[in-house]
Amino acid sequence: MDCSFSGILASVDILAADLKADTDKADLVSKEPITTADLCFSLQETVFAMLVEITERAMAHVGSGQVLIVGGVGCNERLQEMMGLMAQDRGGSVFATDERFCIDNGIMIAHAGLLAYRTGFRTSLEESTCTQRFRTDEVHVRWRD
Repeated sequence: MDCSFSGILASVDILAADLKADTDKADLVSKEPITTADLCFSLQETVFAMLVEITERAMAHVGSGQVLIVGGVGCNERLQEMMGLMAQDRGGSVFATDERFCIDNGIMIAHAGLLAYRTGFRTSLEESTCTQRFRTDEVHVRWRD
């Protein structure tokens, strides 16, 4: 299941700039001042809630009771906590990889390239492209055959 956060991040950038320009902004209900820390926390909670909901749908779709959290964001203990609560409600479990394996995806990309090279896959520099929204489930992985 794909998700994109470019719209919400662009909106937060605008709100952050507004906060810098007008430091007297206040919450409409509590009348408390709004800080950039408030904005960051709200962004984190909103995005993580979206990720948890998408993950819950994916679990239901494939009939899984387990979640594995990886990647840089996988180091975030709040995301791990939120995923854990969702999985627990479903009778499932969450696993987070060791922090050493979550931080840099560059080594994962390099290793995938090495495996492809060893199986004879070649792309000249002139034919190389970068696709930001590349779907990993649409890639033929030769070294797994």
